[in-house]
Amino acid sequence: MARIQVTLPETFIFTTELQVRVSDLNYGAHVGNDAILTLMQEARVILYRALGFKDEISFDDSIGQIISDAAIQYKSEAFLGDKLTIHIAVDEFTRFGFDMYYLIENTTTGKEVARGKTGIVCFDYDKRKVAAIPAVLLEKLQSL
Repeated sequence: MARIQVTLPETFIFTTELQVRVSDLNYGAHVGNDAILTLMQEARVILYRALGFKDEISFDDSIGQIISDAAIQYKSEAFLGDKLTIHIAVDEFTRFGFDMYYLIENTTTGKEVARGKTGIVCFDYDKRKVAAIPAVLLEKLQSL
């Protein structure tokens, strides 16, 4: 069976650190597969806030984002209290969105924990339809 391979861009535009919480653990006492998506989202929101946005749904007037797809490649375990460094890259810009990539490393052990990719599509929450990337968002992402 073919396995998902997430190929990361060469350049990362942002890095943040998160600590593994008890709510991130599964019954195997390590970070659960579902928690990786949540950690990616948390890192993404931290990036957007660093760029001056309130959250993921208010880039410009009623324009925010939705996730069109997600892929994760798991590499190693992480445990309660471990510090994770999450690097973020962006690539593949189109009129309506872009891809965001995540490299998650365990700062405590030095091991790579996971790689991820989310397809970001801009969305007008008032009109309930896909929208062009707001110029303010595009400029800020491409200036990093």
